[in-house]
Amino acid sequence: MGAGAAPDAPRYDSAEANTLGHVAEQFPLSLPCLQELGLGNILPLTNVPPASVPKAAWGKMQPLGAGMDTTSGHWEIAGTPLLRPLPTFPKGFPPEIMEPFCAAVGRGVLGNCPGSGVEIIQNMGAEHVRSGDLIVYTSADSVFQLAAHENVVPPEQLYAYCRIARSLLQGEYAVGRVIARPFRDDGQGNYIRTENRRDFSLQPPPGNLLERCQAAHLPVTAIGKIHDIFAGQHMDSVLPGHNNGESMSSLLKALEEEEEGLIFANFVDFDMLYGHRNDGAGYAKALEDFDAALPRVLAALRKEDILAICADHGNDPTTPSSDHSREYVPLLLIGKGIRPVPLGIRSSFADLGQTAADYLGLQPLPSGSSFLSEIKQED
Repeated sequence: MGAGAAPDAPRYDSAEANTLGHVAEQFPLSLPCLQELGLGNILPLTNVPPASVPKAAWGKMQPLGAGMDTTSGHWEIAGTPLLRPLPTFPKGFPPEIMEPFCAAVGRGVLGNCPGSGVEIIQNMGAEHVRSGDLIVYTSADSVFQLAAHENVVPPEQLYAYCRIARSLLQGEYAVGRVIARPFRDDGQGNYIRTENRRDFSLQPPPGNLLERCQAAHLPVTAIGKIHDIFAGQHMDSVLPGHNNGESMSSLLKALEEEEEGLIFANFVDFDMLYGHRNDGAGYAKALEDFDAALPRVLAALRKEDILAICADHGNDPTTPSSDHSREYVPLLLIGKGIRPVPLGIRSSFADLGQTAADYLGLQPLPSGSSFLSEIKQED
């Protein structure tokens, strides 16, 4: 959920991107809760004016790490930005990867090219069902995506194939994520992806926020894709988040049950269902649904809790590209002990992670500058 093109966006073919700005411009948004927090104070948004007295501290964060993918964005939020980009494969994966992969799984492959997953399963799904060959594709991100019909390759078997791919994709081929993309028939002659997606990530860099929490014996709750993005490392409990509604339910459950530590939630629909599919209307509706559920989250916050709302990259559904975009991301922080002040433009997503580490009394993270002193109410 980007908040306007970052200064280096032209290098990433993202100069025209503005996820929030363009969605608000093209679709009439009603976001009363986010408006009160100060979303419209971060950037100009049609129908979401600035709050005269925002309830949250507000600002935006500039990406520091190289890349604009899910993995690098989340790792940077957690205080460990990647200063070298993860490898991408715009011409598909080379024989030195594909030949041992096919030998290990005992199947051929279709595709091995970049493209939209929705289009690829429509174009290659019938041949996959006929032959049993796996569909392999990638994108502008550092990903190896493996698609199969659930009646041809059950999800657990597909996950096993992904683990084989993950073991091969190391060194110079170490993509950020290997992604299982199960699909099925929709009953009308089309193929649709199911919610049995699973990501197999690289091991996260050492010293991140989750690791620091565990070292201090503070519990870490991972919701949705967070488990996969951080390769299941340094988390005490994992709650489901196959879609935005499930992530919201898991977040409310965690707020009720956890008394301390870190809750890290990802809301996957903005990106997966709407950004990548250039569905601006769906994106706008998802924003409104998120806004409508947000008051329950705010009501569940305890006296010492801080809620931070941010993003890991842009994905403007109104541009021709269906890929991620290099953008600033919005930043809102609210809590009973938080002063609603402007935070300006932070030089890295890692500033948020460092602030969280500072508030929780943890060892400093490898990167980022804490702004806790700017937002904390004086006793």
